[in-house]
Amino acid sequence: MEAGQDPLTAPQGLPLLDQSGEAEPVPTPPEILIISGRSGAGRSQAANALEDLDWYVVDNIPPTLLPHLAGMMTSGGEGVHRLAAVVDVRGRNFFRDLEQVLDTLRDTGIPYRLVFLDADDSELVRRFDSSRRPHPLQGEGPLLEGLEAERQLLAPLKSRADEVIDTTNFSIHDLSRHMRGVIAGEGERPVMITVESFGFKHGVPLDADQVVDVRFLKNPYWVEELRHLTGRDEPVADYVMSQEGARHFAETYAELIDSAIPGYQRELKPFVTVAVGCTGGRHRSVAMSEHIAHALRERGHHVQVRHRDLGRK
Repeated sequence: MEAGQDPLTAPQGLPLLDQSGEAEPVPTPPEILIISGRSGAGRSQAANALEDLDWYVVDNIPPTLLPHLAGMMTSGGEGVHRLAAVVDVRGRNFFRDLEQVLDTLRDTGIPYRLVFLDADDSELVRRFDSSRRPHPLQGEGPLLEGLEAERQLLAPLKSRADEVIDTTNFSIHDLSRHMRGVIAGEGERPVMITVESFGFKHGVPLDADQVVDVRFLKNPYWVEELRHLTGRDEPVADYVMSQEGARHFAETYAELIDSAIPGYQRELKPFVTVAVGCTGGRHRSVAMSEHIAHALRERGHHVQVRHRDLGRK
């Protein structure tokens, strides 16, 4: 360190040091994404995809409020540091202020990206027919007049967009993947797996994606010294998992789930619940759930275990 240099001030490009000499995290600048485009082109789905990625999303906001929202953002820690604002012709007269507001953001040094969603007229007509909702500029005229009025109104905005997305041939999942990978710069998110034990006599969990029945194993309930214990206790777990085929079943089923995870990711399903059931939900299902969860963790998955009926009689 040069003489007189503040230990908390680092040369440009180097991380700051705290009093202990350890590097402090460099704050990342806030991100602002403005989503606009033609009605029916998928603005709402694009916003939903960003919201699933923990962006703060505001829909149908008057453009004049954007500089105020930008001023409330933070660079890290608590607060909002990724903002997505959907601005479109639903704002009516407010929408006409958007271009002036974008100039203001640029002149005041507030960085933003403008994403414009578009689609062919034939596809937009099909989508409006399917939703049975009127176009916001249609009035009492035909749908095509509303589409044409919107096209002309949005032409200057489309020309200054950072990214134009044609959703004509996109499915809902295609658009979500595009927003996740191209716009937000996020890769595939890990699937969160919940392995939940339950008792069939109390009903199958409503949120189960897969249901496993382990009543093919002998029930520790009928062993006097094990009845008062649960599948989380070692004597019960050993009794259950030492039975012929039990460990092989757990390992095989974990391998089956492992093979399905890429499909869940492709279908943008971030949470999967595997329900493992026995009669009462206290012994066999608990021990098997713990073993399946352990096998999945060994395969690198994010897993949590729940025992729904452990406290029931």
